[in-house]
Amino acid sequence: MYGYFFGEMEIKMNTVVQTRWKNWLSQSLEDADLTAELQAMAEDEKTIEDCFYKELEFGTGGLRGVIGAGTNRMNIYTVAKATQGYADYLNESFVSPSVAIAYDSRIKSERFAEVAAEVLAANGIRVYIYPELMPTPALSFAVRNLNCSGGIVITASHNPAKYNGYKVYGADGCQITTKAAKEILARINAVDIFFGVKSMQFAQGIEQKRISYIGEETVEAFIRAVSAQSLCGDAAYDKSVSIVYTPLNGTGLKCVLRCLKENGFTNISVVKEQAEPNGHFPTCPYPNPEIREALELGLKEAKRLGSELLLATDPDCDRVGIAVKSEDDFVLLSGNEVGMLLLDYICKRRLALKRMPKNPLVVKTIVTIDMAKRIAADYGVQVIDVLTGFKFIGEQIGFLEKKGEEDRYILGFEESYGYLTGSYVRDKDAVNASLMICEMFAYYKAKGQSLLDVLNGLYTKYGYCLNTLHGYEFEGASGFRKMQDIMEKLRDNCPKTWMGRKIISVSDYQMSITRYNDGRVEKIDLPVSNVLKFELEDNLSVVVRPSGTEPKLKMYMSVSAGSREEAGDLERHFVKELEAMFA
Repeated sequence: MYGYFFGEMEIKMNTVVQTRWKNWLSQSLEDADLTAELQAMAEDEKTIEDCFYKELEFGTGGLRGVIGAGTNRMNIYTVAKATQGYADYLNESFVSPSVAIAYDSRIKSERFAEVAAEVLAANGIRVYIYPELMPTPALSFAVRNLNCSGGIVITASHNPAKYNGYKVYGADGCQITTKAAKEILARINAVDIFFGVKSMQFAQGIEQKRISYIGEETVEAFIRAVSAQSLCGDAAYDKSVSIVYTPLNGTGLKCVLRCLKENGFTNISVVKEQAEPNGHFPTCPYPNPEIREALELGLKEAKRLGSELLLATDPDCDRVGIAVKSEDDFVLLSGNEVGMLLLDYICKRRLALKRMPKNPLVVKTIVTIDMAKRIAADYGVQVIDVLTGFKFIGEQIGFLEKKGEEDRYILGFEESYGYLTGSYVRDKDAVNASLMICEMFAYYKAKGQSLLDVLNGLYTKYGYCLNTLHGYEFEGASGFRKMQDIMEKLRDNCPKTWMGRKIISVSDYQMSITRYNDGRVEKIDLPVSNVLKFELEDNLSVVVRPSGTEPKLKMYMSVSAGSREEAGDLERHFVKELEAMFA
């Protein structure tokens, strides 16, 4: 009976998918590329299913998906529909609403930004748009600087070239909350993708002053706000040190270079092949500063020049990765390691400059290294853990601001290479992080220390901790179902031991409870999210969650041990055992 029902559902799904595809095929689409793509998939049922089995999901991260034709793709129609829903929400929530818009270097980013502006303007919403590509944090800044009701940035962050995305921000400059996302989604769902969208020509919007370009004064104010985070003071810094920088063909070049030069760094070399914006990312198909492949050209240039620091920002310049010289090679530092270094440096310098606030506060995510708590405790700094996603860090800054305590905030960071040292924006900022990393590097250089020396000193003092991330791709409709099955399996049939170690507690953020092996149950006071965290004996932990932006299941491992080698060996065996549960 169950098998028959499942088959019936499959037949219904196929019927819905075919109807959606035929509906799109019957339209006179503005984008000829989409029509050609629809025609080409006529004999490919699998492609039709992937493109139409669902609508591109809208959540706190907005939209993100492969560029192409269909309801489950990023195109001018899915962007327009989302924007119409957002416009309806704004008009119901604000008197005379306004929106700031930015976009990155990805394929069709500028056109998607124009489409969003056209829809908003047609709905009576004032639009401010950057005249050129700009980092995501500059959008967060513009929302607050221009007193907008919200913001949109067109980006897919570090995803491969075939992806693009659409992120929505609130009036506080932070990515929208779960509540706002649900309310916007309800209005998006009520919009007919072809006949329910209001729009006007971009040029007409400019002419009628419904759309305006964001001026250079806003960019200058953003750079000043970043520069104000400097902690140099009167200390000796070697700002002539050789630094190689790559924006990975993204948005970072203008703002990062300007900020570094205005703060005294005189010897910065840019990787020429990756300097200019290019959404095809010809030199690194996966433009992610976390991975060595994306940094190979930068590493080659750093070795040629004899530089000791390589700096790389992702396409929308909200994340930054670094590599530091170690003898004849370079070592890539993880997001956790850079975060710990920044935490220690910021605390040290704030105390030296007498700029440490009363009751200082650091905010990190639940998957970010717990060793940060031991460092913070030494400086008398409180640590708050939040759900994965920098929006939750930005949310905490907002809570502080409402109480007039935003000066307590000194750093927010996440393991995925996102950092922010000030409250001037409410999202991770690679312009800010680039400045602080270079400043920290120059500070220790003047003292005859490398960042590796400092990091090893932290491990010696606080004990070694290895944090790793493992991602498992599950493409398409079948992949989506597989991820849900794995989460339910872990939720309902979790063993009592892994690798011979007892599971002390299981935190289920979807159910908002933590269950302990002694029978205790505690409530979790965080937003509901499909995340599981397992705490084991000997300071081991595992977090498993579906990605909110990619068709991936992510697994975060934290392993404490006596040495790097011991931790690595333990982690490899641990991962192997966990992967067997995914089968």
